[in-house]
This record gives sequence, structure tokens and C-alpha cells, in this order.
Amino acid sequence: MKIGIIGAGNIGGNLTRRLTALGHDVSVANSRGPHTLTELAEETGATPVRVEEAARGAEVVVVTVPLKAVPDLPKGLFDAAAEDVAVIDTGNYYPQQRDGRIAGIEDEGLTESRWTEQHLGHPVIKAFNGTYAQDILDRHRPAGAPDRVALPVAGDDEAAKAKVRALIDELGFDTVDAGGLDDSWRQQPDTPVYGLRAGVAEVRKALAEASPERPAAFRG
Repeated sequence: MKIGIIGAGNIGGNLTRRLTALGHDVSVANSRGPHTLTELAEETGATPVRVEEAARGAEVVVVTVPLKAVPDLPKGLFDAAAEDVAVIDTGNYYPQQRDGRIAGIEDEGLTESRWTEQHLGHPVIKAFNGTYAQDILDRHRPAGAPDRVALPVAGDDEAAKAKVRALIDELGFDTVDAGGLDDSWRQQPDTPVYGLRAGVAEVRKALAEASPERPAAFRG
């Protein structure tokens, strides 16, 4: 599968490592340009590209950049992607630590991924936002393993969600359908499921126990 990854930090870098190891054709981009990705490309066999080129022909695109950087991504980013491209948003809102106050989230009550979706102009699937980056390399397990970790996945496009869940299964993790994008507050920072290393039943329980009130530490 042709996969584009925008953002080469901890999550983006480790997804690049695992997805190339599984045989996928991965293009990776960051804000500093392809010349800064030479080492990752040599390690993994991924193709370093400019952000504008990351989605070209891709069936899946992972957007894993700080929330404050989302509005600066190029317009028409997915114009050259596959017609049924699934876009994964891994982002979290950290207003005090990194992103500053975002009015759409604070005042309009948008979930983080709904806000991201509006700026990208394309439906997104929220996944990997509460996953420890090192777990992508270290905690993958075969299907049926008793210690297989489950990840919540939220989104409105059922076909795209199914594609993302199948890819996560291939990466070595179970998934739990966390509902539509307006329900994705259940997996935002400081919710019970955020950072949870557990199986399907525990993840479902954690999602059900989430509170819609954003904690003070995660408000601008």
C-alpha cells in the first residue's frame, strides 16, 4: 500500500519504521524539508518528499504534526491522493504546553480532530493520539495474543475507518471503534483511555468512563 506520513517526530518516525518493515511504500515529509530526512530514509527505505508531495497517490495519509501547525499545511494537500484516501489524525491539543489557545476548540466546542478536519478540508480518522511512540516498535503482537494492546479509532467515514483499523491490525494492535469524530473527545489527553496499554474490553470501559469536560490542564 502507498502511504504518506506528514511529520517525522516520534510517532511519524516509528510508523515509518514499522510500515516500511511490513512492505508498504512510504513517503515521509516534515516542515524542514526532505534533506533533513536522509537518515530516516536510509534506515527504512522510505522516500523523503516535500509536504506538498506526501499524499500523491497515497491510499492512507498520516498527519502527525503539532495542532498549531495544522493551519499552515498546504491547501489541496490531498488533491493528488487516491480517490478513497483515508487520512489519519494523530494530533492532541496541548494549549499550555505547545499550541496556544485555539478558539474553535475552546469556544465552539469542536473536538480536536473535528477542528483539524475543517482545516485540512478532508475527513479524518483519529488514531494513535494516545499511543506511546516506542510501543509502535516494541508492543506489536500477533492477532489473538493475550497481551495484545487495543487502540481506539474514531471517525465518520466507515470505509476509511475500516481501512485504518485493518492497517492497525497489520501493525500488531487490536482496535476499538470509538464512534464518530464528535465522540473523539473520549480519547483526548487526560481521559481514561489516553495512554492506556490494555486490551479491547478495558479500552471500551475506559471510553465509556470519559468525561466531556476538558480538564483545566488542557484548556487555554
